[in-house]
Amino acid sequence: MIKRSIAFALLAGLGLVFLALWQSYQPDPSLNRSALYYAENTVADTGAANIVAAVIVTYRGLDTLGEVTVLFLTAAIVAMVLRGGLADAGPRPGRWPTGELLHTGSRLLVPLIVLFGAYVFLNGHLTPGGGFQGGAIIASAMLLMLLTDPARNFSHRLIATTEAVSGLAYVAIGLAGMVLAGGFLDNRILPMGEFGSILSAGAIPLIYALIGLKVGAEFSSILLSLAEREE
Repeated sequence: MIKRSIAFALLAGLGLVFLALWQSYQPDPSLNRSALYYAENTVADTGAANIVAAVIVTYRGLDTLGEVTVLFLTAAIVAMVLRGGLADAGPRPGRWPTGELLHTGSRLLVPLIVLFGAYVFLNGHLTPGGGFQGGAIIASAMLLMLLTDPARNFSHRLIATTEAVSGLAYVAIGLAGMVLAGGFLDNRILPMGEFGSILSAGAIPLIYALIGLKVGAEFSSILLSLAEREE
């Protein structure tokens, strides 16, 4: 009873804070200097219809590289910590009983989930979405397969190779921008294409594809490590 009262008080206090913020919120009459530059120059600079994507991948691309690196380190640490307790665990048990509906549904949904994830990061320069979102969607396909068959063997080498190759290619594109264009991760190393088409915005679609594969592999590695630990 006391725990519920404390939880209710915390939620009520948090609600009051958000209520006060909402009541006092007033939108700025105009964009600040940085936002105004992005709004006026993103299309000319990058050829991307999605301004957010252009900012993430080009203007602050080095910061995005740091984010995926942190995610990689997280996945590696989780794997190292959890596998430490698996050395003496013996062979993995047999298949856990799951329903036929889950098996049939996963066979239908997993390819669609992967396709949708690829769509999200390949169209990130045109519509809301991008590499992180698409990678998380692809990792959800791994989660569905683990729920369907927790004892299924997945290739750690394939996941690690996908993560490593996509990460190295991401850095290579960044360095190519320094040599062939105006700076690190400058998307103009590839033709800008026709504005609004899938093959536009220079290297941004390729960069987002690499980020999506890298993030998807890292999340999948974490899920697989957790699943093996539970066994």
